[in-house]
Amino acid sequence: MKIYVKNMVCPRCIMAVETILKTLQIDYKNVSLGEIELNSQPDNSDVTKLSEHLQEIGFEVIDDKKHQLIERIKNYIIQFIHHDKEMLKINLSDFLSEELGYEYNYLSNLFSEVEGTTIEKYVILQKIEKVKELIVYDELSLKEIAHQLGYSSVAYLSNQFKKVTGLTPSHFKTIGQQKRIPLDHL
Repeated sequence: MKIYVKNMVCPRCIMAVETILKTLQIDYKNVSLGEIELNSQPDNSDVTKLSEHLQEIGFEVIDDKKHQLIERIKNYIIQFIHHDKEMLKINLSDFLSEELGYEYNYLSNLFSEVEGTTIEKYVILQKIEKVKELIVYDELSLKEIAHQLGYSSVAYLSNQFKKVTGLTPSHFKTIGQQKRIPLDHL
């Protein structure tokens, strides 16, 4: 059985959910971004307790199939941009279609309908947050960041960054951390 969870965006989120499952003694097979795979069907009281514990730390169990699919799209995009550099070389629309088993047009229309924004705009927001992170770390040049995130040029990255944040990357570098947005708030 699978339980879908909203707002899981990083490996620490996975560890937090695993801790809750262990505390509640719920037998699970795997926990990944936005998804808990259980070994067996839990009783309703266990699901209720799990849901309550998840809500206490900012997560939410998703019952609706459409919202489950949207959350899976978001988690794949977060994985795509924030956690796996090799994935950026893959065509996102083809990847989502293959992983989720739906035509990309359907996924795109559903995402827009439910979220009020396009998958493309959501990807841009995620990329800009990754750029902010990498700028704050100050380990890569803007050219290296652009290359790592699949931008065709530093100018294109800078224009997109300014359009989204209202700041140039160099100005952002001077003000740093206080302008970052948690991934689950995008």
